[in-house]
Amino acid sequence: MTQSTPLPLSQPNEAEQPFSISSLFANAFTLIFFAMSAIVMCSSIITALISFISTQDFTQLTIQVVNGGIIGMALFELATVIAAEYGRERSHDVITMMKRTMPRFIGTVVIALSLEGLMMVIKYSQLDLAGNLYYPVAIIISAACLLVALGLFIRFAQSPKTAVHSA
Repeated sequence: MTQSTPLPLSQPNEAEQPFSISSLFANAFTLIFFAMSAIVMCSSIITALISFISTQDFTQLTIQVVNGGIIGMALFELATVIAAEYGRERSHDVITMMKRTMPRFIGTVVIALSLEGLMMVIKYSQLDLAGNLYYPVAIIISAACLLVALGLFIRFAQSPKTAVHSA
């Protein structure tokens, strides 16, 4: 007869636990931001249809639709980042999570700021408001500064083994 050896009792891993406060809040915020993104996009489409039917100024219509699309895209990206990084209990290393999350989110913000600045330049130039062009220029400069800061963050937040290879 063979004797069976008792299996050691394994303690459940945190990643296997079905409930945690952080995953609950991450799922709630993900749902909120996905819903807000959908509402903004639907509102933008409805505004475009109503304005197109009533034959309003096409430039204003385009600016409103693009602004709504940019905001919807930023909200959607925020929801996907929250779902991907905080919805699962895989890693508690804050630095690793920041190195994965920051470039995606800051990249989306830089794109949104750049598009907003360019749309304001177009709007102000068509309305002959050249004196107000310092607002969109400030937005574009702030987007450039944010992009430079992201580059510095990526450069100086490298792990030690990748920093040795790149030097």
